[in-house]
Amino acid sequence: MKKWVKVVLYSLLGIVLIIGAAAGYFYLKFKKDFDTTDQPYKNYIGYIDPEKALLNNTYSLCNNGKIYRTYNGAGLDAYKNTKRQFRINLANKYSGDSFTESGYINFRFLVNCDGNPGWFEIVQMNLDLEEKELNSEMVDSLLTFTAMPENWNTLEFREDPGNYYMYISYRIENGKVVEIIP
Repeated sequence: MKKWVKVVLYSLLGIVLIIGAAAGYFYLKFKKDFDTTDQPYKNYIGYIDPEKALLNNTYSLCNNGKIYRTYNGAGLDAYKNTKRQFRINLANKYSGDSFTESGYINFRFLVNCDGNPGWFEIVQMNLDLEEKELNSEMVDSLLTFTAMPENWNTLEFREDPGNYYMYISYRIENGKVVEIIP
């Protein structure tokens, strides 16, 4: 009888330890991992600060502000029709003839469920990828083009249109856009 009691007690102790370890794991995984109070980076990768974003009051986000594709952007799916058509539209609307600067203009932004872009952040760099202010008229011209809703698709997530994160980089040489990434 003593052996039987020991087996039951050790089994119960093992079960209690397993349950305690599982509870601790889930607490750390789902409570502690998402607590960003004391972390240097408090937001997810695609986060755009609405206080600093440009054109953030033009449109509103849908679905309580839930944003999809935050880690890699929407890429080629976001372009209305095709990226080729986007390049053609850019050539028709933007002529870099009056500008002489070279560098990169990077736009990070959100597109809402209606295909309307907004919430822009801009990073300007020289060709050596060092931050540098470029000609403001050139930047404004590309921002105006990039912010045109006719350039962007509505994308579905779980069969409903949703908001998504997008980025686009223009490589500029002597005022001319020579490459669009992605």
